[in-house]
Amino acid sequence: MNATDRTPADLLRSALAADPARPLVTFYDDATGERVELSVATFANWVAKTANLLQDDLSAEPGDRLALLLPAHWQSAVWLLAASSVGVVADIGGDPAAADLVVSGPDSLDAARACSGERVALALRPMGGRFPRPPQGFADYAVEVPSQGDRFTPYAPVDPDAPALVVGGLELTGAQSVDRARTDAGSYGLTPGSRLLSGLPYDTWEGLSAGLLAPLAAGGSVVLCRHLDQLPEEGLARRVTDERVTLTVPVPR
Repeated sequence: MNATDRTPADLLRSALAADPARPLVTFYDDATGERVELSVATFANWVAKTANLLQDDLSAEPGDRLALLLPAHWQSAVWLLAASSVGVVADIGGDPAAADLVVSGPDSLDAARACSGERVALALRPMGGRFPRPPQGFADYAVEVPSQGDRFTPYAPVDPDAPALVVGGLELTGAQSVDRARTDAGSYGLTPGSRLLSGLPYDTWEGLSAGLLAPLAAGGSVVLCRHLDQLPEEGLARRVTDERVTLTVPVPR
């Protein structure tokens, strides 16, 4: 983390420069048994490819609004940082009909069809797998993203004082997102190397901060758990030990 970082994408660039090999996002889906661990470098590569997809194939520009209809998931985290890289406003759970483009998981495809712009669908299958049959009217993210470039350069500079994120009815600029993430990191007591486990959804600032932005701002990492309520208490205790978790945010069970 550098004091000059003013967007979430800046935080990722600083993390990549500091220690590309360290873990950044470890994802569990306790409904399927999936576990994925992404280093800073691997995560940043996914972000770069997704940002190139946004900018080049989907023709997204700074200020465009992206309705992000995805759960707390490692691919959701990738899309959030890709949007920040391009300057697109990530509207989590936003109205597709009012958005310039939409990114949807498999459970929200019907709602996503209200978007008149570009539509991208994610199967959210283990290892980023594609749909067995692509949903009509959508580009399959898993098909489109692998061929994208591994480095990203925005066509236009991203303004840190422009709207960047809408979550839980709260609209924030890139700079405000970073400031709040830093404040949360301090409140949690996160330091470089901290490992925060979160089972919160991404539809509130608290969930998004704990599940990505605060650990990133602190130079730490997140153990992001979906369907954590399906994991027995003894399983959670074992995960905390196995993953060397230093902080667990309260999770309703």
